[in-house]
Amino acid sequence: MKAKITKTSVESIEPGTRDQFIWDTEMKGFGCKITPKGARVYIVQYSHGGRSRRYTLGRHGEGITADQARRKAASVKGLVADGADPAATRAEDRATPTLAEFAERYLTEHAAVKKKPLSEAADECNLRNHILPALGRLKLTDITRADVARFHQAMKDKPGAANRCLALLSKMLNLAEKWGLRPDGTNPTRHTDKYPERKIERFLSSEELARLGAVLVKAEDSGEHPSAVAAIRLLVFTGCRRNEILELQWDHVDFEIGCLRLPDSKTGSKLVPLGAPALELLAGLSKAEDNPYVLPGTTPGKNFVGLQKAWQRLRGQAELSDVRLHDLRHSFASVAAGMGESLVLIGALLGHTDMATTARYAHLAIDPRRAAADRIAGRIASLMEPTPGEVVPMKPGDGDFR
Repeated sequence: MKAKITKTSVESIEPGTRDQFIWDTEMKGFGCKITPKGARVYIVQYSHGGRSRRYTLGRHGEGITADQARRKAASVKGLVADGADPAATRAEDRATPTLAEFAERYLTEHAAVKKKPLSEAADECNLRNHILPALGRLKLTDITRADVARFHQAMKDKPGAANRCLALLSKMLNLAEKWGLRPDGTNPTRHTDKYPERKIERFLSSEELARLGAVLVKAEDSGEHPSAVAAIRLLVFTGCRRNEILELQWDHVDFEIGCLRLPDSKTGSKLVPLGAPALELLAGLSKAEDNPYVLPGTTPGKNFVGLQKAWQRLRGQAELSDVRLHDLRHSFASVAAGMGESLVLIGALLGHTDMATTARYAHLAIDPRRAAADRIAGRIASLMEPTPGEVVPMKPGDGDFR
């Protein structure tokens, strides 16, 4: 049927047993479809690449009038005249996932496969608490540099979290390009600068280590879980990461060589040399029946998991309220640096793969110039303070300060 499409002409057609069409007499391809259920849908039909295409403009009476539909049809035909295919573009847009939908694929196909469990959990947490509430509803291809900047700016009071979320978002959008869901080179995070962060580097002093040691001795007799006390001691004695100790199994302990053979860690498999105190501590621990873990928990066959709460209690008793468990690892390194051990050796003991990571301890190392100055000044002082009444002969070279 052909007629000028108006409100009256569209509403005058009664629904039939199948779709009916009314085509406008003034604009070729502009029409209205009337379904058997009575829905009236404005459409525009056009040809692109030798194929007939149909583009839906909207439903009559649901936010669009006949005149509005006519104007939209003219706009679509203009795009077609310029070589575009609006129907295909719309189909592609509908097929493009939102960031929230893509996040599920990221977690399943990337994080779960290529990341450590703790890193995967951190990604899931940052997505759930920060990224998706702000950007999750946006189509993957619609996220702009301005969207990223606003998101990052909104988290300025949490610079560390903001930077981690920015890095995660950047990785996800790079993968979106790799997987063909965004055009190459369009990652909108590229020009958003990270916030400066204050590195937390807390080291226990000799006096603080003594206080901690005294508290641990008391804890053994005060009902604290023995795995908690042993874990803290092992963290201090080895410089290992928390989970490397909590997930340590007896099969990983080599008493003959004196080392831990960790099959997996943040940096992959590694060998951790053990000092005498650590070996003595491990040798004194009893093996729980049917439990492979060095530090068993209360659940049969499982490792101890209550270390954080125990640490909160014990550090309070030791007056170390600002000290984190990870700071025990820093303290191991700081003592090593203070004893004059090389940064290369310290990095090897800690399992660092990048010397830049170990360089944070450089300022704690004994400066060889200071050590030399100490020896020279000590020699001079001994020459200048002879025993009363005794003349000390100077050896050749003692007084030569050239």
